[in-house]
Amino acid sequence: MKTAAHHWLRACAVLLLATTADARANGQVVEQTKTYAISGSTAPELYASIGERGPKASVGRAIAHTNFKLTWQRKYEPQGDACTLVAARPKLIITYTLPKPAGRLPAALQQRWDVFYEGVRRHELVHGEMIKQMVATIEKTTIGLSVPGDPGCKKIRQEIIRPLSEASLAQRRQSSDFDRVELGDGGNVHRLILTFVNGQ
Repeated sequence: MKTAAHHWLRACAVLLLATTADARANGQVVEQTKTYAISGSTAPELYASIGERGPKASVGRAIAHTNFKLTWQRKYEPQGDACTLVAARPKLIITYTLPKPAGRLPAALQQRWDVFYEGVRRHELVHGEMIKQMVATIEKTTIGLSVPGDPGCKKIRQEIIRPLSEASLAQRRQSSDFDRVELGDGGNVHRLILTFVNGQ
């Protein structure tokens, strides 16, 4: 079963790397949880069902998934011969997708499941926080940006692409590093799986 655990860990890692987004106090942040149904009357059966029904990754399926949708309302103002981004209001929707048993579980199994689920949920919430932190970085590096020789506010729309890309890449690296630790041998998620499936 440890081999199977490693297989699903790799799948989870690949999918979680796709996480990215943006938001802050002056914008709108919505966090929501969706579930997918799994079945089984034992821990190995439930875990096998996760492998069959979990969110698709590039290799196999993942245990859970954090995704987002981001839109911006930006205000550009000509200032003499220049153009300045004077305001940027993000709207961020973060969606956490997690497994949920379709039927009632025996009391002892339910307790084991609750520990496993809460650990996976907390892992996903960290990804959500990284996403929100990235938004703050984007706001910090773009609001107030001014481009000379752009009274029509056209050049500035290209100029903000660079800080947006840099913030996105930094967040992806941070997310990747986090997963590498959590999903690697002895990591928090790795231990959660082994404890749940094997009772270790």
